[in-house]
Amino acid sequence: MLALVIDAMVGDPVFLWKRVPHPVTLIGRLIEALERRLNREALLPATRKVNGAIALALVVSVALGVGWSLETLFVSVAYGWIGVVIVTAIMLAGRSLFNHVASVASALESDGIEAARREISKIVGRTPGGLDEAGISRAAIESAAENFSDGVLAPAFWFALLGLPGLFAYKAINTADSMIGYRSPRYRDFGWAAARLDDIVNWPAARISGLLIAIAAPISGGSFGEAIRVVHTDAGKHRSPNAGWPEAAMAAALGVALAGPRAYDGKIVDDAFVNADGREAEAADIRRALRVYIGAWLNCFLAVVLIAGMTA
Repeated sequence: MLALVIDAMVGDPVFLWKRVPHPVTLIGRLIEALERRLNREALLPATRKVNGAIALALVVSVALGVGWSLETLFVSVAYGWIGVVIVTAIMLAGRSLFNHVASVASALESDGIEAARREISKIVGRTPGGLDEAGISRAAIESAAENFSDGVLAPAFWFALLGLPGLFAYKAINTADSMIGYRSPRYRDFGWAAARLDDIVNWPAARISGLLIAIAAPISGGSFGEAIRVVHTDAGKHRSPNAGWPEAAMAAALGVALAGPRAYDGKIVDDAFVNADGREAEAADIRRALRVYIGAWLNCFLAVVLIAGMTA
């Protein structure tokens, strides 16, 4: 509970992470080093796939070891729980996600399409150059929904289940997926294991996050029942086995269509729309999505409070 509150209030202090590397940055550096050594173009696809699995196992093992060491240290000293809270808050991304998405909305409202394209490129992997207002709005809303699951609920879930080892292992897997799990020629084989394992560890949180967003739907004028209906019918249409759950709930909450065709590295990916009967997203919908996001965060916090009370 305290970690969620600290993350919501403080987020990621820029002044701090300019001076010392964020733990996720260190995880990323390890992944980059292993990828350069083990993902050479001359290797056969099968070898690259095996090497990718080995690299992932090494990264997760290191993360588990660091998490276990920190937790062992903290529980051995007086008031060590404070250290656990601070480390957990650092590994959550609720406030930073909100700020990034809000920056896209501000750019669209005040600075124009080009500024908004620069802002959206910081949080999504799709090609920003051809995005219009609807495309930018859709991308920002999708990011808010999907990353509520990946950046808030999933790390909180794995911390609650397995403590700091579970939290660090989850962040290692999720970071690996974001770096090498893309379906590109370079990472198709090497990143296969990272992408599949990320699908597995995000399975519970994706479904819970869809429910929490649906509960928050009335904040934006939507309805819980309609959100659940769209999740039931459309979550499986998404190219990701997990992202469709929070995105479908958010699409129904706002009454807009999400997902659909988008460009990666200049190539069009012809995906189906989620909530295809919804209208086209616009800049004002990003602000509405952020209100739903806050409501879903509050639902998450209340769920933690209730579970803590039941298990105390």
